[in-house]
Amino acid sequence: MKKTIFVVALSIAGFVAVWRFDPTPAASGSTATSAPQVSMAPSTSAGSGALTTQGSAESTEFGTVQVQVSFSGSRITDVTLVQQPDSGRGVDAIPLLREEALQAQSADIDTVSGATQTSESYIKSLQAALDAKGS
Repeated sequence: MKKTIFVVALSIAGFVAVWRFDPTPAASGSTATSAPQVSMAPSTSAGSGALTTQGSAESTEFGTVQVQVSFSGSRITDVTLVQQPDSGRGVDAIPLLREEALQAQSADIDTVSGATQTSESYIKSLQAALDAKGS
């Protein structure tokens, strides 16, 4: 009976270890901090009312996130990436964040579970692009 309990406990421990495994590479010695490098030069098309702004470049442990926002009047028409993360769960979160931004028409969007760093960097860059439009 004791042997059975021991085998079951080890099996559960092994299952949990496999379930929590993240195949992304470990950060190299330092933690990534958000150091915004703002490049917010609005550009307009002649007479069309269209405007494009870039948000700040936000660094994460998985890569840099920077968005470019296109406007038609006051409406957000598109959000594209100038820089995107190389790896991690955040890569899959980018399309979800884009859709939420287009629906919300603001940077007031939810983070994607499992991609918190990328989501927060996306939101910061998006807010910087929206702020650049206002100036």
